[in-house]
Amino acid sequence: METTAKLNLTFDQILALVEQLSGQEKLKLASVLEEELINSKLSGLLKTFRTDELDLKTLSDEIETVRKEIYERGKQKGHL
Repeated sequence: METTAKLNLTFDQILALVEQLSGQEKLKLASVLEEELINSKLSGLLKTFRTDELDLKTLSDEIETVRKEIYERGKQKGHL
């Protein structure tokens, strides 16, 4: 049986928790947050430009392009 707890944390409390993470964990968190932001922006764009002309392959190709750009930026900054 799995139990889930919900905590009400302030932004400052979350920052304090993040400060306790290792460098590698911070990079992983940053990557997850960046991907979530990209997905959110993509969803917003799709709602704005709702069309039947976009297909799964087009979206997948665009997502892969953005992920490669993020990866390359990370490599250039020495994070990966």
